[in-house]
Amino acid sequence: MAVEIIYETHSITTDNENGFATGWLPGQLSDVGRKLAQELGQRRRADGIATVFTSDLARAVETAEIAFAGTGIPIRQDPRLRECNYGTFNGMPVSELARIRSQHIHQPFPEGQSYQDVVDQTRDFLTEVARDWDGKKVLLIAHSANRWALAHLLTGVPLEDQVDAPFAWREGWHYTLPTSWTGMDSCSRND
Repeated sequence: MAVEIIYETHSITTDNENGFATGWLPGQLSDVGRKLAQELGQRRRADGIATVFTSDLARAVETAEIAFAGTGIPIRQDPRLRECNYGTFNGMPVSELARIRSQHIHQPFPEGQSYQDVVDQTRDFLTEVARDWDGKKVLLIAHSANRWALAHLLTGVPLEDQVDAPFAWREGWHYTLPTSWTGMDSCSRND
């Protein structure tokens, strides 16, 4: 069998609107972001979702809480779904961060993480999901680095092809996670 994963980004934050890369800072949804979170809930409430996993950063938690308020669908926070920790660059302008992203695929940001670290955390998370959610549909609400990690692990898209690609928002990304998946059989075993 398999686990069906739907991935959605957290809603728009005040940092997004002002051009800042929040990283491990909490972030706060903007008025537009709160409206989009409500739309996410309307779009996904009847999808047969067994649980919602969200990053424990405030902007992702707020998105999940607004989207699924009153539904009875459990929301589970997991720190392994956090955005990449940009270390001393948390909160810097996105335009500046964009110029150096590709330098930090394997090399951590100063006092932070590398994108490979996010892949490793995501691999650990997915191994647990494959074991515990057989035959279920789960929704993940997280960040850009997590989407790159999912695409890397589950479909083999190299991180190098993702970190500098322009972001194209859409209503969810769908992945199939075989319940036999152990992380060792991922598309990225040569990391």
